Amino acid sequence: MSSTTPDVPVLLLKTKSIPADGYQEIFAGWNNYLPTFLPVLEHRFREDALTWLKDVTSGGGFGFNETVEAPDRYGGIIFTSQRAVEAFTSIVESLDPRTRNELLPEAFPLYVVGPATARGLRSLGLKCQIIGEETGNGAALSAFMLDHYNRLPTSQTVRQDRKLPLLFLVGEVRRDIIPKSLQSPDLSQEARIGVHEVVIYETCEMASFHIDFARALEENIASEAMEQWVVVFSPQGCKAMLNCLGWLDETGRYRSEVPEASPLTTFIATIGPTTRDYLVSEFGFEPHVSAEKPSPEGIYAAIENYRNTNSETQL
Repeated sequence: MSSTTPDVPVLLLKTKSIPADGYQEIFAGWNNYLPTFLPVLEHRFREDALTWLKDVTSGGGFGFNETVEAPDRYGGIIFTSQRAVEAFTSIVESLDPRTRNELLPEAFPLYVVGPATARGLRSLGLKCQIIGEETGNGAALSAFMLDHYNRLPTSQTVRQDRKLPLLFLVGEVRRDIIPKSLQSPDLSQEARIGVHEVVIYETCEMASFHIDFARALEENIASEAMEQWVVVFSPQGCKAMLNCLGWLDETGRYRSEVPEASPLTTFIATIGPTTRDYLVSEFGFEPHVSAEKPSPEGIYAAIENYRNTNSETQL
């Protein structure tokens, strides 16, 4: 592509992660892509949970100082979502920088399910070990934690003859793979790891998504770009997206022959098989690509591969 070619719009149907977003970094830095974030879901932090988390953190609940009388103690924290990382970020940033390393010491493990959560935590500059990002899903992370946590010195994992549980910061809607795996009856009593789940945020559908998506489409058409990509991360918002594109018929199914309303061609990418299968089963629409790995690199590679091998493809 020449440098004079208009940037290729990439509509990312997600909330931009804070303090860093891998999708922004990879698409803004390569091949004239222009990423735009369009949140489908609205996340609200629970103030009572944030207050509790700050009290536990500042009260020494994550440290190894046995002289500190902390009512709640944990041997590590589990992160499987960006929202949980953002909640934790707000707590860390409220702490006195002079006490952070004592309250969150180097040996304290922060378990993460993938590179996005790891990247967000590393941006905080803590000395804590951030591990597990290669696992990619809850089942694999559980197996990793069972091996890693049970190998740690008891000076880190046991207080008053009690094995410290792990703190799991979650949303109100979540799967129970990790708690069940870490406390499976198939494990010996010594191998089991307690899990304390705390609902740190709630989720609801963004009321303005349909309007925001339609406005973004109009802007992309006006930009004179020849193509645009829409990256879908969950089943939520799929119907509104397809409706805005004019791709649904009166029965709510995909139109096999979509009339061309503009020179702008739209391609759809999904983060993984769950969202792809939802589009196929619910609407009869097969997305153009689905990432082999649910990550910024996976989405980027899928789109690049499609564009390189189907440069003349049109809907």
